[in-house]
Amino acid sequence: MIGALILGLVAGFVGKALMPGDDPGGFFVTILLGLAGAAVGFLIFTKLLGIGDDEAFDLGGLVGAIIGVMILLGLYRWFAGRRAHA
Repeated sequence: MIGALILGLVAGFVGKALMPGDDPGGFFVTILLGLAGAAVGFLIFTKLLGIGDDEAFDLGGLVGAIIGVMILLGLYRWFAGRRAHA
């Protein structure tokens, strides 16, 4: 469980670094996106694509988590931008 939290934090930080910009919500939203992105990336890579190990941490899990964070961050920015303009 602690490893998943650390993975989510690292993935959130790296995903935010790869997609810089002004996001509403700040640090805590980035942490939550990191945790959710880690779960999304895990599901996409292990369950849908069959890549990586679903029993233990591996580098593919980190890459999948970062991609998951970037997907969620992009969706979050899109929805937040639509809400701000409405």
